Amino acid sequence: MFTGIITDQGRIQSLRQQGDLRARIGCSYDTGTIALGASIACDGVCLTVIQTGEDWFDVEISAETVSKTNLSTWSDGRIVNLERALKVGDELGGHIVSGHVDGVAEITAMHDEGGSTRVTLRAPEALARFIAPKGSVALNGTSLTVNEVNGCEFGINFIPHTKDVTTWGRAKIGDMVNLEIDTLARYVARLKDFA
Repeated sequence: MFTGIITDQGRIQSLRQQGDLRARIGCSYDTGTIALGASIACDGVCLTVIQTGEDWFDVEISAETVSKTNLSTWSDGRIVNLERALKVGDELGGHIVSGHVDGVAEITAMHDEGGSTRVTLRAPEALARFIAPKGSVALNGTSLTVNEVNGCEFGINFIPHTKDVTTWGRAKIGDMVNLEIDTLARYVARLKDFA
């Protein structure tokens, strides 16, 4: 489990197709404290560490994960949001995030409001019903509050701090971002199916 509070920005050092896709991600984490088999959210996707080096870790990514996320757009040098798994006793500053991406949303509009940036995204139609005003979503692993919803489109704001410590300072119209809907919304909708 994760919180959606990004703790590092990693750089894709290499991508290799070896059955599954294998990625090497450079980071500023103390990799000596990362156990093999540990989970790290990479742009919001929960991935398993299979090897570490002095300032990098490797993950393997299945074809299923690539098909449901924006990982097919990854390339060498790309910067990604990173978050290590939540430990018991850690502060829950965002919301409960599983790292199981539900789909990909597209940035359709951006404009500055003071120091913040207001962003509109279009969610896949099947996921739009799970997004509610003042609810939570995780976008590329970042815990965010939804401002408004209009059909499949929804809006969020990025404050300057978030733009500085995540990849959101580099976002642009047309970007495809990993979307994880709120876990609670998923279960409420499932219960309604049986009501």
